[in-house]
Amino acid sequence: MSNKNTGFDADRISQLKKEIEEGGKRYLLHSTEDHNDEYRTFYFVGMHQGKEVIFDAALFTLHLHYNSELYEVAEHRAANHFPDFHQISYEEDENGNLKALSDREEEIGLFMSEVMMELEEDEEMSVAEFCELDENLDDAIGIDCALNVDKITNEIITKFIQDFNQGTLNLDNTLYSFENDYFSEEE
Repeated sequence: MSNKNTGFDADRISQLKKEIEEGGKRYLLHSTEDHNDEYRTFYFVGMHQGKEVIFDAALFTLHLHYNSELYEVAEHRAANHFPDFHQISYEEDENGNLKALSDREEEIGLFMSEVMMELEEDEEMSVAEFCELDENLDDAIGIDCALNVDKITNEIITKFIQDFNQGTLNLDNTLYSFENDYFSEEE
């Protein structure tokens, strides 16, 4: 780990603690991220290798992690199936509406959807809770963590920080699969 990580800087830590206290919580949400019920990014202060440090955390539901893994596998299979594969990028027109995909992008997207539905139906994909540290950031220690909860709420974040800082974070290593309503043929 480089000593250049400003997440260990006492002045930055003090400033973040002040901002956290003013906000009345144990953390400070990223202001630049699109948060939703399944995903939140935030800063908090804790200990790392015996030193106080700023943590930059991404906390998400296990269901969102599952969907991300499904998409990643589908994208990999599409790349193997289509020699001219490239990631599908959605663009907006001048009014903010999504532009139509090309015929080839539509074909690739349908292929990927079919792969994802098959993976779900055959229960080939499963995920477990995890928490990973990234010590290679320049301004904090990064944390990516998936928890088996329905929503990422203020209470969930507060409990996560408390458990993480006390060393009592207990992750469930049970493998889970989910069923997505948007893949259901009953709609």
